[in-house]
Amino acid sequence: MGQLKGRAAASRRRGKKEGGRRESSGGGEAWVQGAGMSSSTTSGQGQGDDAPDLVCVVDCVHGMVDALSCVRWNKHQGAVVELSEHGIVVTVEESGCLQAKVYLKTELFAEYDYGAEGRPRFGLNLGLLVDCLNMFTVPGFASPVEIRYPGPDMQLLLRSVGFPDACIHAEIRTRIPDTVAWDYHFEHAGNTPVTFTVKSAILKESIDDLEWPGSSIQIHFHPDPPSVIFKGEGHGDLEIEFSYYANTALLIAFQCDQELSYRYKYKFLRATTSNVPSSVLKENRGSKVTIGRGGMLKIQHLVSVARLGTQSYHNFAGGAQQPSRIAFIEFFVKPEEDD
Repeated sequence: MGQLKGRAAASRRRGKKEGGRRESSGGGEAWVQGAGMSSSTTSGQGQGDDAPDLVCVVDCVHGMVDALSCVRWNKHQGAVVELSEHGIVVTVEESGCLQAKVYLKTELFAEYDYGAEGRPRFGLNLGLLVDCLNMFTVPGFASPVEIRYPGPDMQLLLRSVGFPDACIHAEIRTRIPDTVAWDYHFEHAGNTPVTFTVKSAILKESIDDLEWPGSSIQIHFHPDPPSVIFKGEGHGDLEIEFSYYANTALLIAFQCDQELSYRYKYKFLRATTSNVPSSVLKENRGSKVTIGRGGMLKIQHLVSVARLGTQSYHNFAGGAQQPSRIAFIEFFVKPEEDD
């Protein structure tokens, strides 16, 4: 990824600040200031006629941290952020075989002021973003956070708001985004979608149990009797079967009108669940698994971004819902090609 212009100026400006600290990770860099400090670069005032593309406020960043952590499978994970009037989309990918997207709709934010033309895109270090957001999380306490882009030197700016005597600022250096290698247009394999919904914790546990060194996982759909079989091959064979009629509380929903079978690289399949926070798994939300045309695998998770102190439960099978406070995460995994 190439660096945006203004990098040297940004470094000089940061060097003049007092009491802050610089944090770096995987080529990214953030400047952090603590309580009681101020910074002219985090304010929209004094920037002339260059209005920011986006100024938004999230009243509690815990849910946003959970959602972004789901797609953080690499310490130096890069991400492409796209802004629009509909919200923020964060995309990550690996090896042209695995792609994940986090959808943060406008309804998730207490304020969302979008003023750009088109859809601005920029790259950044995902781990650095998560670490910076974590600075605003305190157990049992919610601090509203303002997110602004771009700053004077094309930074992503974070600032705690609502407290006149203390404030935390963070500046994250952005990059010219790499071109996303593939953006698959998902299509169903037939007239009837081939899909099932299972409890998130059970899906993660099942995939973890199928690990064989360098192995592949075969997913087999049976319409009659309705069931899904996960099969791992290594020094022996291991199968995990989800039978719809045997346990409807486990396999929450099932839809299939044809027999299908595809193989997927284990490391890519595991990445779809390995980083889902335990707090999300414990709430027993359902994860939806769908096979598309050509064997493309789509796995969808839902993460609550409810205000601190309130409860919001939502799954693909129904139940109590608060749809406007849900972040959507989608993983796409390409199947292995037959020899």
